Amino acid sequence: MASTSDIKNGLCMKYNHDIYSVVEFLHVKPGKGPAFVRTKLKSMTNGKVIDNTFPSGHKIDVVRVERKKYQYLYKDDSGLHFMDNETFDQIFLQEDMITNPQFMKEGSTVEILFHAEENRPLTLDLPDKIVLEVTYTEPGVRGDTATNVTKPATLETGAEVKVPLFINEGDKIRIDSKTGSYLERVK
Repeated sequence: MASTSDIKNGLCMKYNHDIYSVVEFLHVKPGKGPAFVRTKLKSMTNGKVIDNTFPSGHKIDVVRVERKKYQYLYKDDSGLHFMDNETFDQIFLQEDMITNPQFMKEGSTVEILFHAEENRPLTLDLPDKIVLEVTYTEPGVRGDTATNVTKPATLETGAEVKVPLFINEGDKIRIDSKTGSYLERVK
């Protein structure tokens, strides 16, 4: 058992019969009354974010987690298949455990967060920025660049994003895997 003084970003804990990860925290010592810790917690099972306040010195149940690198292999009816880069063991996950699975390219490396005692996967983290090739987009009209006009583009994974008019088929672009937004063109 740990106390609120051990809270830090990324710490995983059991709370309300679920496993949560600390997204933000703030130790508060008001002028009047006892100190407390204000936190923002993200559920590792369903992704919901909640705000919670713990009184100072409150005991918390810390969960030990491990991050392992896996390679994405393919998708079929049973789920998404991954291979451990060190032991070559294969696992499969359901698509609902992943945020923005449409940006995963076969052969790409991802991080899977495991519950250490139960050895079960909790979440999958994509890299923050992903480089993908544009397979289809309408040609841009010359002279329409006075404003931030965007057009839809289909990527090699089948995902669709909004890109600026100067992006053409065959261009490689960098996108944000969390929001799915265009960041820049890659040379």
